Amino acid sequence: MDVQQEEIIVGDLPAGITLAGEAFGNKTWNVLGHTYLAKVESASSFAWMSLDPSGTGVPPHIHPTQHEHILVLEGSYTLYLDGEWTTAGPGDTVRMPMGLPHAYYNKQDDAAKALFWVSPAGQLSELFDQLHNLTDPAEVVRRSALLGVDFLPEGSVPGA
Repeated sequence: MDVQQEEIIVGDLPAGITLAGEAFGNKTWNVLGHTYLAKVESASSFAWMSLDPSGTGVPPHIHPTQHEHILVLEGSYTLYLDGEWTTAGPGDTVRMPMGLPHAYYNKQDDAAKALFWVSPAGQLSELFDQLHNLTDPAEVVRRSALLGVDFLPEGSVPGA
């Protein structure tokens, strides 16, 4: 009897711990009022902590080649998900499959905090590099489209 051994491929995900107050690779971004701290970065996945002041949000958009998830840690988020508006609070996990239009907003009086991640990582970290401290929303939309995030036309989602 011939037994084949299967090679185990670990991949490029680095082992270790990114401490609570630290950013992986010291990567921190300011994107239109949000503070993003990288937590994990590899070809297979990218995760960041998002600190979202009251009144901030990300309008409806699509990741054509990435699944996105949100684990809400503090506060609550108003979400456009699968054609409907809903709310997620502490401990809730939001799943947004690739190609699904989605949006999130912090409409409460206090700041909100969540862990976001996408799989595969795609060019999202590079996009955050380009969006850091950029203040022109039209330029954010233009650069996003070049790196794999497609914003929907304004007014295409009721209530956005």
